[in-house]
Amino acid sequence: MTEKEKKVDTSSISLDTFYCQKAGMTRVFDESGNHVPVTVVKLISNYVTQVKTKEKDGYESYQLGYGQAKDKNTSKPVSGKLKKASVDESLKHFSEVKSADGAVAKETLGGLVSLESFQKGSFIDVTAVTKGKGFQGVIKKFGFSGGPAAHGSHFHRGTGSIGNRATPGRVFKGKKMPGRMGGKSKTIQNLQIQEINLEKGFALIRGSVPGPKDGYIRVSKAIKK
Repeated sequence: MTEKEKKVDTSSISLDTFYCQKAGMTRVFDESGNHVPVTVVKLISNYVTQVKTKEKDGYESYQLGYGQAKDKNTSKPVSGKLKKASVDESLKHFSEVKSADGAVAKETLGGLVSLESFQKGSFIDVTAVTKGKGFQGVIKKFGFSGGPAAHGSHFHRGTGSIGNRATPGRVFKGKKMPGRMGGKSKTIQNLQIQEINLEKGFALIRGSVPGPKDGYIRVSKAIKK
């Protein structure tokens, strides 16, 4: 982690969403001595790389750039975008977010996203891509009970019957079948920030969040709180 990543600038635009990296899990103890499992996330710099306006793009939003990349691995179009936004870093991920009031300010281009509105105890929604587990059967994927374990049984971990009689004579759409498991975007709502330290560049989120270690996650203010 570079020195710039450790200390996140809080002097720029304030949004309800930012991106960070999952570092792993640990446990802490609260003021009452209760054991609290937490996910450790690394706070990284979120730059405003583009301001989209209704006049030019048809809608208003901010494009955020995050995730350090090597200069040699950055394409010329991306380098041109970052240079236009006066961002000196090489970034590899870009996502769009909207401001709380829906309006945008062009002067924020190239600035950093402030995290001051996220405090200890804040409720958040976390979105990330879950761990990919490859092609799996219905027992692992959906928790089917399976067939008898006896030697005479020829039905152990199979799917079982999947259709009806001659009518309708087909398998209904959405039937639970073997297939790829994981690797999908998932949102966990109403998690809570246990601790956030802008100087050291980390935050603790109560409970678990989707995705692998070092994966990027989206943190937003909870919409149901």
